[in-house]
Amino acid sequence: MQEIFTEFSTNATLKIGNESLLESYKVPTQTGLYTFIKVNQHKAEILVDNIPYSISPNSVLALTPIQYFKFVEGKDLTVYQFNREFYCIKDHDQEVSCAGLLFFGNLHIPIIELNIEEQRKFKTLHEVFIDEFETKDTIQAEMLRMLMARFIIMSTRLLKAKEGYLEISKDKKLDLLREFNLLVESHFKTQHSVSFYADSLYKSPKTLSNNFAKLNTTPLQIIHERIVLEAKRLLMYTDKTAKEIAYEVGFDDASHLSRLFKKNTSLTPSDFKKTLKTTL
Repeated sequence: MQEIFTEFSTNATLKIGNESLLESYKVPTQTGLYTFIKVNQHKAEILVDNIPYSISPNSVLALTPIQYFKFVEGKDLTVYQFNREFYCIKDHDQEVSCAGLLFFGNLHIPIIELNIEEQRKFKTLHEVFIDEFETKDTIQAEMLRMLMARFIIMSTRLLKAKEGYLEISKDKKLDLLREFNLLVESHFKTQHSVSFYADSLYKSPKTLSNNFAKLNTTPLQIIHERIVLEAKRLLMYTDKTAKEIAYEVGFDDASHLSRLFKKNTSLTPSDFKKTLKTTL
C-alpha cells in the first residue's frame, strides 16, 4: 500500500505506505528523504550506515536524508517519507523542525517505544492521514503538513519524556548540540577546527566543551566522527580511492585522514574496505 502526494508548485513530496516503500533500500542507499518507520506487531531488522538495528514491535524511529539505510526484514510497517519542500520550508518551533530533536538533535538514532495508549493515538492519526489523501481540494497540502507536524510533535514529546532526557534538555544543552550538529553537517568538509563552530555560535571553545562534556562527548569528537562517518560511507558505497576521499572531506594529504580514521576505528581506510567484503 502506498499513497503519494506531490505539489508541483513547490516540488513537495509526501509518501505514506507500508514496507513496500522500503523495497528500494534492500541495497544500502541514502534515504534521500526524511523518514519515519513505525514498527507495529513484528520486529524489524535494518542497517543504518552499516550498523545493524533490531527494532522492537510498537516503536517509531526517525532517519535523516543523508543516512545510508538498508532494509533487511520487517512486515506490517507504517512508513512516512517527505522532502524538505513538503515540511522543512515551513516555520516551526526548533524542537519540531527538520533541524529538531528527532533529526539532528541526538547523539544516536532516536527509537521511541510506544505504550498501548500511544499506539492508539498513532493509529488514529494514520487513519486521518489516509482519509486526507482521498480529499482532493485546495487545502489538502496544508492539511497534510498539519498532520505531519502533529506526528512530529507527538514523537518529539515522547522522546523528551524518556528517562533522563527532559532533565538534560532544561538547560538548553541539546539545543546547542543540535545547532552544532547542523553547522558541522554544513561545513565538516572544509572546517575541521572547533574555533570555527564556536565563533559561528558566538560561544568560546571552552564553553562548548563544558556543555558537551555533560553529554559525554566533545566538539572535536563530533567533528571527527562526522568526517570518519563520511569516509566510511564513501568507502562502503563508492569506488573512490583513499586519496580522493581524503580530498573530498577536506584533507590535502591522505595520511591525515588515515591517522584520524585509524584513531576512531582501529583500522586504516584500506583495511576497513577489506572488511566490507564480509559485511555488505
